[in-house]
Amino acid sequence: MTRRTGFTLVELAVVVVIIGVLAAFAVPRFLASVERSKAAEAFNYLSSVQAAQERYHARQGEYASDLAELDIKMASSKYFTVGTPAAGSTGSLEDSWTLTLTRTGAAGGYGEYTVTFTEEGFDAENSTVKDHADINPMQT
Repeated sequence: MTRRTGFTLVELAVVVVIIGVLAAFAVPRFLASVERSKAAEAFNYLSSVQAAQERYHARQGEYASDLAELDIKMASSKYFTVGTPAAGSTGSLEDSWTLTLTRTGAAGGYGEYTVTFTEEGFDAENSTVKDHADINPMQT
């Protein structure tokens, strides 16, 4: 009599169920991690703009109204639409500025969100990324 070796259908079904349960927990965390890294790109981009704006302000006495006037060369953002620098809370580019990046594309199920910076740094009040604590690098 020969003995057959291999897996039974029940054993295979149990393995598939276990893999499915693990995937149900792992995939959302992975997608949040990927989206958090994309949001961090916006923060890095805007931090560079903030530093360049301060240098421009020191030289010119006002903030730049066009990113091309700044002394930095940045690649265009792959995942965000870059707005135009505008006067900030004082209503004048002599004293303040604001710039918003808007998430484009699928956004990993988070929908469209924005990241806004001013001369003070991250503007949590006007940024909608704050509504997504799991992807907000600032955790505000």
